[in-house]
This record gives sequence, structure tokens and C-alpha cells, in this order.
Amino acid sequence: MTQVVQPSKIVCIGRNYAEHAKELGNEVPKEPLIFLKPPSALLPPGGTIILPPVSRQVEFEGEIGVVIGKQAHRVAEAEAESFIAGYTCVNDVTCRDLQKTDGQWTRAKGFDTFCPAGPRVVSLDWRSLSVVTRVNGIERQRAPSSDMIFPIPRLVAHISAIMTLEPGDLIATGTPAGVGRLVAGDVVEVEIPGIGILSNHVAAQETQ
Repeated sequence: MTQVVQPSKIVCIGRNYAEHAKELGNEVPKEPLIFLKPPSALLPPGGTIILPPVSRQVEFEGEIGVVIGKQAHRVAEAEAESFIAGYTCVNDVTCRDLQKTDGQWTRAKGFDTFCPAGPRVVSLDWRSLSVVTRVNGIERQRAPSSDMIFPIPRLVAHISAIMTLEPGDLIATGTPAGVGRLVAGDVVEVEIPGIGILSNHVAAQETQ
């Protein structure tokens, strides 16, 4: 198994679909809500998502991933697309219970294997993209990119005004409604038509 992307950082967007914010009882943010996942969370297609024993509520979040093609620093929204190398599938795996209790999201979203990405990076028109998530073959999420509160060029401009984006950096653009729990034995698939299907098994962490 080979990592499809090798970012220096993974920048994620929270609550970028109104229906997802609603399903978790959150207000829609007034500007993009960003957080980071460590590169050590990356998992290639076919890899196994490991459920940590400290959490009882690990959930999937299928997302459209943006891969940066060249250094972006204070990029204008109108020029943002020229800094994008392509798009890929991302699963922003989250310990929902830890996210609620910690008050910040680093631990809940930062475990090893908690950022599956792939199966390839493809240059497409972001306006044509949609994301579909299935668990054990049952569709759980489906939404077009047009449902995003903050469109992809806005995200690139916003993030690059805060931190310089380097070639290969990955932006996870937020998840639509329909998130849910994963248990050992599940197979979770994130699909973006035109890019492919990111498929990963789920397993409990082995005890020492």
C-alpha cells in the first residue's frame, strides 16, 4: 500500500455543509473553521482504520480533498484554482465523544490511521465534484460541492492568508450530513465520481 499524498500538513474544514452542522447541533460558522490533522494520521487506500480503546464513538466523515500544486501564500480567491494540483477522496475519521469532551479537536481527529486518502489525485473542475460515502455497501452520505458553505477557492484563499500552503499539502473540505459510527469489521468507502473509491477496513486496536 502506497500513500497517494505526502503533505507537510493536513488542513481540515469543520461545519462546511449546513445540514451536517445541523445534525450535530452546531451553528453554521461565519468564516471557515479550520483545524489540523498530523501527517502521521494518513492511511493509504486498502489500509485499516484502527479504533482506539479510549473512544466509544468513532465516526466516518467522507470529504473532498484538495491537493496543493504550488506554494500558496496570501492567494486571492480569484486565483486560487491555479494553485490546486487536483482532488482526492478523504475520510476525516473522528472520535466524536472525545471531540465533545476535549473542547478542541486534536486528539479526536489525530490518531494514527484517522486520515485515509486516495485512491488517486485528479485535476477536475471543483464545481463538478460530489462525494458519496458507504459503509458495508449502504450509502450514508451524498452531496455535491455546490452544497458547501464556503467554496473551494474561498478555502484556499482563507487558509493561505494564515499559513503558507506547500506543494502536496492536503485540504479536507468538510463533510456533508449523514456521519455515523464505525465498528470493527466495517468497510467504509468514500467515492468521488471521476476520481475513484477510497476503501478501508475497520479493526479494533490489538491489546498488548
